[in-house]
Amino acid sequence: MCRRQQLKQFILENFLFTDDDSAFADDTSLIKQGIVDSTGILELILFIEESWAVRVPPEDMTPANFDSLDAIGHYLDRRLAA
Repeated sequence: MCRRQQLKQFILENFLFTDDDSAFADDTSLIKQGIVDSTGILELILFIEESWAVRVPPEDMTPANFDSLDAIGHYLDRRLAA
């Protein structure tokens, strides 16, 4: 399973309590749509750190990096390439 699909599955199962892939699009704002709140972002970051052995520093914990599946994917691409 690709990284983006793993992230989507985590969000679907832990925040929307479904396995329906069509529940949200890759560019859906997770914050504006009420899918995750500040605590949810921290849970998502913990999942990312445990799944891909990457540390997310406090200065990276911004909506720009974690507001959508697309944003998270781009953030992870940058972090894992470094």
